[in-house]
Amino acid sequence: MPETSQPLSHPKGLYILFVTEMWERFNYYGMRAVLILFMTKALLFSKVFAANLYGSYTGLIYLTPLLGGYIADRYWGNRRSIIIGGIVMATGEMILFISASLFHSYSSTSLLLFFCGLGCMIAGNGFFKPNISSLVGQLYVDGDTRKDTAYTIFYMGINTGGALGPIICGLMGDTGNPADFKWAFLAGGVSMIISVIVQLAFHHRYVTDPGGQVLGLTPKRVPAKLLQPFFIIPGLVLITFLMIGMLYVDTTVVNYLSYLLLAAVGLIAIIILRDKSLTRTEKQRIKVIFIISFFVIFFWAAFEQAGASLTFFADEQTDRKLNWKIPVWSILLLSVFLMYGLYNLFRKTQKQLSSAADQLLRRTIYGLLFLFLLGIAGVDIYLLMRRENMLLLDEIPPSLFLSLGSIYIVIFAPFFAWLWPRLGRHEPSAPVKMAIGLLLLSLGYLWIVFGVKEISPSTKVSIIWITGMYALHSFGELCLSPIGLSLVNKLSPLKFSSLLMAVWFLATAAANKLAGVLSTLYPDKGKTIIFGGYAIHNAYDFFLLFVIMVGVAAVVLLMVSKRLSTMMVTPASLSR
Repeated sequence: MPETSQPLSHPKGLYILFVTEMWERFNYYGMRAVLILFMTKALLFSKVFAANLYGSYTGLIYLTPLLGGYIADRYWGNRRSIIIGGIVMATGEMILFISASLFHSYSSTSLLLFFCGLGCMIAGNGFFKPNISSLVGQLYVDGDTRKDTAYTIFYMGINTGGALGPIICGLMGDTGNPADFKWAFLAGGVSMIISVIVQLAFHHRYVTDPGGQVLGLTPKRVPAKLLQPFFIIPGLVLITFLMIGMLYVDTTVVNYLSYLLLAAVGLIAIIILRDKSLTRTEKQRIKVIFIISFFVIFFWAAFEQAGASLTFFADEQTDRKLNWKIPVWSILLLSVFLMYGLYNLFRKTQKQLSSAADQLLRRTIYGLLFLFLLGIAGVDIYLLMRRENMLLLDEIPPSLFLSLGSIYIVIFAPFFAWLWPRLGRHEPSAPVKMAIGLLLLSLGYLWIVFGVKEISPSTKVSIIWITGMYALHSFGELCLSPIGLSLVNKLSPLKFSSLLMAVWFLATAAANKLAGVLSTLYPDKGKTIIFGGYAIHNAYDFFLLFVIMVGVAAVVLLMVSKRLSTMMVTPASLSR
């Protein structure tokens, strides 16, 4: 399609996927924010065991999209997989809620339920995650220059949920009382239910290709009996129990997951590249996906320290005291502005969704706006009933720092979406953008290295160091993650779109497992840890390791970026 004939606005289906993904990410990032704290403060796991378990859990979270993507491509379709995955994840959160409610009185039962809940989260995510990401690209025709911007908008949905989840779950669960962790898991479960409802209500009407055909339906020639509940439900139960077993064995019996990830890379490469219907150009593009995914491992292994070692750092070595006294009148004034903003959204919805076909969506948005309005009014009434002039904010819970990255991305994603097209012919290629992302991540760790250089293990540093680090990490993520998602979609043959999207998550799986291993190196009580001949005495040595590791990866990727751009063998618009 010529660029001049492309509409300026995006299809409504993008915003349905935005909302669905937003609530799912609320669920995932909200529970992840308190997970390591729940393990160490409620279940009383050691830091080393908790970090290893965290790495195995998040590694499997991103490994199962291989299975979910394959089943969706061959049997279930994207829509059915998304809904089933969402239901299984909501079930997992409710099991974690029960586990966190019993840990005082029934520790063995609580521990069993804890692993069961994590297993449900792993299995459900495998069906949800790759399928919703691949649908975004299918909303547009090949060569549509709006794709990069669409993935950036979609990424804002991810990070809106990623910002709200840790804040809400952290405030509800990370209170200093281990008994309150259950409320964080409950909030995650409710958000997952909302995500499923949105997908059920609006997918058929709005998630369509440019020709109006509904996307993600059941593939043709799939036997009807394979889609019956008596086939699907036992299969889901089997997969869930398999995930529970894999998680338990990797963390308590033998550490096999790293080898499994290597085997999965080889297997998926053989399955795809041996397909005789692929052209030489398509195989070249697939190789680029594998090469780029290798470098992504270094990015996420360092980035995902947020859920483990950086949470320990925020909890133990960051001065989180605020002692802020906020005038109640300022909160009431802010409420007025928020209510005005909700009113404008109401008017905008009324204009843009005026047709009869949009009636259900319009009423849903009205209902959500009304709930937000009630929430704001409820806060105002509560403050007025207290009859106090000042509201005291004493200390920031450590879990809330995990929302910083997503907040930065929500704020700055529009800037990056604006920036790339404005560079025109000077716009960097996708591999160069990703190398810049690695470099920014390395600089983030360099920033915090300066902050901890002269401190002792018992000293606490200002929050400016961890907040500044998360800012640089977020800028790096904006240069790498949405660009990588878009690149995978552009270079993937349609028949392998979900499976190759799962390759992206396979690299993230390896990175998350590595992140857990690296988190065990975080110095505890002045102990010295040796890693590959490198001695880690304190936080300075620990963070410097990531400066070097990620910095070297950035330089190497930059050196091979020109070759990768050539291997893509695509029109200029696809190498951007």
